[in-house]
Amino acid sequence: MTPINLTGARWVKSRHSGNGGNCVEISPDFPGLTPVRDSKDPEGPALVFPAAAWQSFVAGVQAGEFGAV
Repeated sequence: MTPINLTGARWVKSRHSGNGGNCVEISPDFPGLTPVRDSKDPEGPALVFPAAAWQSFVAGVQAGEFGAV
């Protein structure tokens, strides 16, 4: 797979994240993909998921499929 250049990506945090420091950020700038990073380490690595897989994960979290988070 070709590496994705995330330089200049716009990163956003969920409005539900609060200020506890345990947050992830996503970049909505890549159609069909969802880059994800740890908000505490913005210069660290990012994971890139197919957008459909990320949406499925978020739906699972919202449905409580992973227990209390």
